[in-house]
Amino acid sequence: MISTWFRIIRLRFLLASVIAVSVGAAMNWWLNQSIGIFDLFLTFCGVLALHASVDLLNDYWDFKRGIDTLTPKTKMSGGTGVLPEGLLEPKSVYRVGIIFLVIGSIIGAYFVYTDGIIIAIILGFAIISIYFYSTKIVDSGLGEFFVAVKGGMIVIGTFFIQSNTLTLEIVFGGITVGVLSSLVLFIASFPDHDADKSKGRKTLVIALGKNKAKNVFWIFPMIAYITIVTGVLTQNLPIFSLLTLLTIPIAIKSGFGLKRNFDQIMNLVPAMKNALLFSRITGALFVIGIIISTIFSL
Repeated sequence: MISTWFRIIRLRFLLASVIAVSVGAAMNWWLNQSIGIFDLFLTFCGVLALHASVDLLNDYWDFKRGIDTLTPKTKMSGGTGVLPEGLLEPKSVYRVGIIFLVIGSIIGAYFVYTDGIIIAIILGFAIISIYFYSTKIVDSGLGEFFVAVKGGMIVIGTFFIQSNTLTLEIVFGGITVGVLSSLVLFIASFPDHDADKSKGRKTLVIALGKNKAKNVFWIFPMIAYITIVTGVLTQNLPIFSLLTLLTIPIAIKSGFGLKRNFDQIMNLVPAMKNALLFSRITGALFVIGIIISTIFSL
């Protein structure tokens, strides 16, 4: 039973939120040479609870709308399969999703009390968008935008909780993390295209069509790299942030894999896997680069 819950929460995808919080904390350490351990622990708990909530509610609504029964299941897309397989009751998944949303909201409310209006705005956006993500947001074609904004807000919110300030530097960090997260959702929506479209969803891939969308892939890593290089050149990001450029070969491999197999679901799996690796490794190198620069005062 526990393994089933871990499966539907999609633990490996929670790493995106871990990276986002880590970037915010690392940038505070780089700029202010301080880390509030208790606040950082609570931030991790709150963000992970909210992330688990959106994943659970997404599985619930995909099942209720019949999307999961139409979507081809792969290791990288098509939902967790937990509800179509009858491993959990839909109502239980919905309730646990709401419980996680409440837990994340309570932790967020604590930071609203201690840190004020900026956190209130971020928390309000998080609560509304998480609850409506799998219905209103994805139906309006804003899924990728939501994920990008969500990732950026986690970085900015973590930094603000630690420092009570907002700076241009953290905007560069937020954009980078947001784009990396959005890329994973974008490429995973290719195999879901037909099922999503039949049930009224409007992802970016559906809006553009698969043939055009496959070329849009390159925009995501380009924005991430341009943001990092520009940040370093303008001294808004530390020099060792350039470690992220080591993942260029992974991005290229994923992009060309998508170009060749954008309409062949099973053959597309390696490209989706490489996109996930690109996103996570780039994010991890970003954190490591900030930490190294802080240690050596660069």
